[in-house]
Amino acid sequence: MRLDHNAAGVFPIAPTPFTEDGRVDHGSIDRLVAAYREAGATGATVLGIMGEAPKLEPEESIAIATRFIEGLDGLPVIVGVSAPGFAAMRSLAHAVMAKGAAGVMIAPVPSLRTDDQITGYYRGAVEAIGTDIPWVIQDYPLTLSVQMTPKVIRSIVEEHPSCVMLKHEDWPGLDKIAALRGFQRDGSMRPISILTGNGGLFLDFEMERCADGAMTGYAFPELLVEVVRLQKAGRRDEAHDLFDAHLPLLRYEQQQGVGLAVRKYVLMQRGLIASDAQRKPGAVLNAAGRQEVDYLLARLEARLGAAYPMKRAA
Repeated sequence: MRLDHNAAGVFPIAPTPFTEDGRVDHGSIDRLVAAYREAGATGATVLGIMGEAPKLEPEESIAIATRFIEGLDGLPVIVGVSAPGFAAMRSLAHAVMAKGAAGVMIAPVPSLRTDDQITGYYRGAVEAIGTDIPWVIQDYPLTLSVQMTPKVIRSIVEEHPSCVMLKHEDWPGLDKIAALRGFQRDGSMRPISILTGNGGLFLDFEMERCADGAMTGYAFPELLVEVVRLQKAGRRDEAHDLFDAHLPLLRYEQQQGVGLAVRKYVLMQRGLIASDAQRKPGAVLNAAGRQEVDYLLARLEARLGAAYPMKRAA
């Protein structure tokens, strides 16, 4: 199964579960896989920023990707292969594609500043991994500090037929989605899939700006799936009503620095991972933060009831 520009729906960004002593927790990977399937995900993305990829040994990265690929058999899995150097990127990309990945995701290195540097970097990345591997541009300036304009993205897409998707995480970014879709309408850019991130914080309106779906790790993937479904069905008010119920937790989870700790804690509370441990160095959610998240979860469950249970069956 190879990724192409028709990809749509929800590709949850998976965390990498660890045991308390820092080992990869393969049992929790299996629980995440089951939860993504149950939620109605159309695929998944692993070894992204949320997956703590820089903290993994090369053999661990391949093993984690393989576990997800095998567990999600029949659904496309995108693997993050971003690395400081092209040699490591090429090695991981080829290894995971051999294991059955649908494509890879490449983020720009933070040192890129000019348009020429950005396009040159992706030219080198494609040369390294090969033109036969479908890949995704990760546009995340808030964390990566690289500013890609719509015209730069268009240039990359037009130069590289193997680029089939944009993971859009600019903020504010609604107008960027509209500009890229405008390029497609006027024929100056071929069609690509646009899946959005930012924890799902703007998914309600991103869908109205013609995004194809979401690629993010909010701890309730079923919310992402349902908002995408309702918006595609033209049920705008229902989509916003459901989204609004989750907004306090979405906002809390999006805090810079502690966001992954919040997300892992929620996933642990839901029974999807056994521990909220991160590999060091990593932020820790203190007692006050845990109490606040518990309060938000209780309010969410009281508001939505059995339709969106906090705890999933083991």
